[in-house]
Amino acid sequence: MKKKRDYWIAPMLLLVLFVAILIASAIGVVYVPIADVVKIILFKIGDLSTIDIPQYLILTVWKLRLPRIIMSLLVGMSLAISGAVFQSVFRNPICDPYILGISSGASLGAVIAFVLGWDVFLFGITIPALITALLSLFFIIGIAQFNKNRGNNTLLLAGIALNFLMSAVVTILIVLNQQEMSKIIFWTMGSFTSSSWLEILFLLSIMFISIFSLFYYEKDLNIMQLGNDAAKSLGVNTKKVTLMTLLFSSLLIATVVSMCGVIGFIGLIIPHIVRLLFGNQNRKIFFYSIIFGAFFLLIADTVARTIALPSELPVGSITAIAGAPFFVYLIYRRKNNNY
Repeated sequence: MKKKRDYWIAPMLLLVLFVAILIASAIGVVYVPIADVVKIILFKIGDLSTIDIPQYLILTVWKLRLPRIIMSLLVGMSLAISGAVFQSVFRNPICDPYILGISSGASLGAVIAFVLGWDVFLFGITIPALITALLSLFFIIGIAQFNKNRGNNTLLLAGIALNFLMSAVVTILIVLNQQEMSKIIFWTMGSFTSSSWLEILFLLSIMFISIFSLFYYEKDLNIMQLGNDAAKSLGVNTKKVTLMTLLFSSLLIATVVSMCGVIGFIGLIIPHIVRLLFGNQNRKIFFYSIIFGAFFLLIADTVARTIALPSELPVGSITAIAGAPFFVYLIYRRKNNNY
């Protein structure tokens, strides 16, 4: 019965996700009927010449809403599977993918770009943020390699220390450049306002390589849940698996943060929900985390841009409102030995 359920539940979730995309494309400052949304998508894909829809509605859907909707889906997928990987590697259900300080590193690069006025250029924020995020990752890996006998605890402690350091530097830069303060703060709380089709293509290329690689190592990660010694006895190169999975998941996080800012709690709550629903096999956790992460962040972004019309809220504030209580719930369950 469980196998039969797996056959239909994924198509059902994808259908719900597709309906959510259409609804999100329809609502906003300007309402666009769902039937017109479908026509606009078909018009752009098939270049149908017989479309009787005002040009401003076409531009609203195709230029403004669809890029940020697609971006929110991709970011949700990336954060959710990265969270699942981190929780599997560290064998800790309340481990967040931002714990290694990658997001703080990306934030530092983005703030530097804002201060220097690079935000007016294409990829003017993305490239510096991506560079500093990856430098942060290599720095942490270097510390871990220097202390090889300490295991994953070295990665965690180095990440926490780097997180505090980067956050302090970001705060100092904001205080010293108050003319950019509002812009920087809004970005650091997460936003899809400036999403473009070019950025989507860039993120897709990173996602294709990273997610394929993470699925490649899912069996080894399953074995590593038995412990590193047991995994080594079964022929798993635990150091290589740990390094490669953290590298690809951190690359996803770095790319996402460099484009959209810091969006927390997706990587914490989505894998945990999936694990409760579908068990502890990493292949299922990765696959369903991708779907649930996309759906959750799409809903969060839709709420962020519509709940306070004509203003817009940072999407990170919406995910934090949903994620913080869930995090407290996880701590409560662990305290009572129910998890």
